[in-house]
Amino acid sequence: MAAGGPDPLFGLKNSFYLGAYQAAINNSDIPNLSTEDAVERDTLVYRSYIALGSYQLVINEIDSSAATPLQAVKLLALYLSSPDNKEITISSLQEWLGDPAIGNNPILRLIAGIIFMHEQDYNEALKHTNAGGTMDLHALNVQIFLKMHRSDYAEKQLRIMQQIDEDHTLTQLANAWLNLAVGGSKIQEAYLIFQDFSEKYQMTSLILNGKAVCCMLMGTFDEAESLLLEALNKDAKDPETLANLVVCSLHLGKPSSRYLSQLTLSHPDHILVKRAKTAEESFDRAVQTNA
Repeated sequence: MAAGGPDPLFGLKNSFYLGAYQAAINNSDIPNLSTEDAVERDTLVYRSYIALGSYQLVINEIDSSAATPLQAVKLLALYLSSPDNKEITISSLQEWLGDPAIGNNPILRLIAGIIFMHEQDYNEALKHTNAGGTMDLHALNVQIFLKMHRSDYAEKQLRIMQQIDEDHTLTQLANAWLNLAVGGSKIQEAYLIFQDFSEKYQMTSLILNGKAVCCMLMGTFDEAESLLLEALNKDAKDPETLANLVVCSLHLGKPSSRYLSQLTLSHPDHILVKRAKTAEESFDRAVQTNA
């Protein structure tokens, strides 16, 4: 990319960051890209396919001669496609990260961060992401620190992002995540960020869920429910939508079992499913003890 010139991938990146994955795929035919930009374009397209659950397509299309960033994306697809692949993908990942020729590749470090975050091994994730270097890595750091309940560190990362580009979509998203974590009067600020996205860009499950979570935290569950039902129309299997609908329904005194069943079928590893299962087992044990 020429210094100071417009980013030819701007629209594609924005679609990806805001969860418009099909739009990112459909609008990826961008002429006259440099080799470096073409690789970045392909990583975004394949990550969009991964976000849509098309793991096998990614595994089949990226062959062993592809550039390092694409190999890293293929690893992510392998990791997510089956629990049986976890050990082998993590050992390949560790091997590549230890290779001086490619270990510092920003996409490889990003994928490492994503995989270790899935593993809930946040310290290992930060080993590879903490040095930053790209907006994606800084944004992932914000997510990791929030998972660790360290909003102070997340805020430091956000400040770095704001210094680089205050208006960047990832800076805005990171700001909204941090506001939601801090809570209180910051929830209204988070809502305004998602509202701004919904006025500027195509409405996605990610934007609708963002607004809905703000509504739930502000106690307006009716509005949250209508936003979540709109998100469900866009993607009936989206785990965040289903999980948020379970919580929202409980607050509204409506049945939530159907949403929980859908979530259990499509995302058995989701934290809400695990919590519900643990609660159920505890209840069963209590019943048996008192029988």
